Amino acid sequence: MFKHEKQLLKDVRVDGPNPNYANMLQEQIGGPQGELKAALQYLSQSFRIKDPAIKDMFLDIAAEELGHFEIVCTLVNLLNGHYPDAQHTNAGSVEASVLSGLTPMLANASGYNFTSSYINETGDLAADILSDIAAEQRAKVVYEYLYRQIPDTGVREAIDFLLNREEAHNTLFR
Repeated sequence: MFKHEKQLLKDVRVDGPNPNYANMLQEQIGGPQGELKAALQYLSQSFRIKDPAIKDMFLDIAAEELGHFEIVCTLVNLLNGHYPDAQHTNAGSVEASVLSGLTPMLANASGYNFTSSYINETGDLAADILSDIAAEQRAKVVYEYLYRQIPDTGVREAIDFLLNREEAHNTLFR
C-alpha cells in the first residue's frame, strides 16, 4: 500500500526555464535507467521475495524511487516554463511542446515512450540484487552526465540529492 506525502523528498527549484535541459532530464523519467523503471523493477521483484525484511527493503526503495520520479517530474515541469515553444527546442524531443502541454511525459530524452521491457526480474534474489546494483550505478552515471551539463544551481542541488540516494540504494543492495 502506498501513501502520498504532500512534501517532496527534497524541495526543488530552478534558476529559470530551460526547455532544452528539461528534454534531457526526461531521460530520468522514462528512460531505461530512469526513476520509473527503478520503482517498477523493485516493486515487481518484491512480489517473489519470501523473507519479510528483504521484501520490505525492496518495497521501501521502490516507494522512494517513486519519490525520486516525482522530484524529476517537478524539475522537468519547472524547467519547461509556461509557454510551449517547440520551434526553439533544439535538444531532445519537442513532444512536450506539441503533445502534452509541457507536462513531463513517460518518455525518454528522445521522446520514445517508456516500456516495461526495461524492467528486469528473474525470481532469483541473487540475480535480481546484482541487476539492481548495476541499475543504481547506471542511474548514477546518467545523473553525473546530466549534472555536468547544467549551471542551474537549483537543478544541481536536486541532482546531487538524487546521486546520493542512488549511492545509498546501491549500498543497501550490496
